[in-house]
Amino acid sequence: MGFNDTYEKELAFQADRRRATVEFIKIISDLWYDKSIELVLFRNQLIDRNVSEILNLHEYAGEFVQKPISIFDSVEIAQAISTLNLPPAKLDIGKLTYEFHLEDQKYGNATAFVASKLGNAKDNKGIEPKDVVLYGFGRIGRLVARELMTRTGKGTQLRLRAIVTRGEITETVLEKRASLLRNDSVHGDFSGMVSTDIKNSALIINGTTVKIISANAPEDIDYTAYGINNALVIDNTGAFRDKDALSRHLKAKGVEKVLLTAPGKGIPNIVHGVNHTEHNPDKVKIVSAASCTTNAIAPILKAVEDSFGIITGHLETIHAYTNDQNLVDNFHSKYRRGRAAGLNMVITETGAGQAVSKAIPALEGKLTSNAIRVPVPNGSLAILNLELEKETSVESINTIMKKYALEGDLVEQIKYEMSDELVSSDIIGSSAPAIYDSKATIVRKDGKNAILYIWYDNEYGYSQQVIRLAKYISKVRRYAYY
Repeated sequence: MGFNDTYEKELAFQADRRRATVEFIKIISDLWYDKSIELVLFRNQLIDRNVSEILNLHEYAGEFVQKPISIFDSVEIAQAISTLNLPPAKLDIGKLTYEFHLEDQKYGNATAFVASKLGNAKDNKGIEPKDVVLYGFGRIGRLVARELMTRTGKGTQLRLRAIVTRGEITETVLEKRASLLRNDSVHGDFSGMVSTDIKNSALIINGTTVKIISANAPEDIDYTAYGINNALVIDNTGAFRDKDALSRHLKAKGVEKVLLTAPGKGIPNIVHGVNHTEHNPDKVKIVSAASCTTNAIAPILKAVEDSFGIITGHLETIHAYTNDQNLVDNFHSKYRRGRAAGLNMVITETGAGQAVSKAIPALEGKLTSNAIRVPVPNGSLAILNLELEKETSVESINTIMKKYALEGDLVEQIKYEMSDELVSSDIIGSSAPAIYDSKATIVRKDGKNAILYIWYDNEYGYSQQVIRLAKYISKVRRYAYY
């Protein structure tokens, strides 16, 4: 066969793959908007992805499970899912396809396989949608707003109804709020539509009205006046950090629960996937989603503690600079943070080493921690230096991490990364709060000390954890197959 013949066959195959991907995108959309069924590929979102992005995700999936995962397989499984009468659900089509390859001898076709795997979905109870109020509209607030509005679908889970800010709401202020939602220097343009409704003091996001409310005190707001009832308030201001201060939200009419997007005092600090099931959503009123760093290290530490046991350890987080640092040298209440964030590496403290014991009590008093803020706007790296009870090796600990990333309670929290070329900008936009760098793992010769490198998008990955926790405490988690 000549070079030209080979090239023509390659072109024909690529055309077939892209046509199949277009069909796959249509099925994804139909399932989401008609049935509130969300398909993901090894926890990677598929809604609003283009053809090339979906094909690249399939390449990653095949490398991850070390078996080919083709778009043609995904189309077949997706078609089978669409024929079933399933309730609202979140289904990992990568895991289903992988398992179909392993078990295809047991089933006559993909429909029979999917019907067997998802047979208990019909036992899932109905969901009562939850009104959500964002109290504050900073970095985390805007990312949470983007995600909630992108994934609203038929509105069967979380419904963003209002955003609370301080100060007068003028036409200029409203347009500035809209602009910050539309455009982001780190995460790019919002894929949806944003316009302003000056008369009603609202943003129109993807055609849905989100009220902008001005308030100086949480208890002064009557949310019921805006048709908002039994709402979850997600406080991302950082102004209220303990139980007494956050309880002020519960005095407002129309509020049922409060979620803090920072470590909190006197309230449960929850890392979704690690300790969320220890807190009954029927009983907790105020919770904290802990910090971005705690969400990055807790899943990894739980996997290591359960598998090998941890004697002692140290966490060093190489963290992107944050809004509390100075742009140029100026006075700051904290040591070193007064120096220009874009020009310096700045040693500062982090409470994540202690905070993680709230999610994993077995680690109480075992970890020390420190932080270095570095001149990047987003994307951080936690380095865990751990003394272990059981001996291990690079191969052994990587195998364990890959298993946790593929199955079990932490599949949403741990992404297993295999690239030799990974750098901080590559992990921007990752939905997993912990990205395990398998190529960087170091184990001492005696097997009793391991140094692990955990990347995390300290904005987007953390925002995903906030949403997961919000769904849990609001009792709107759908049937899921991971």
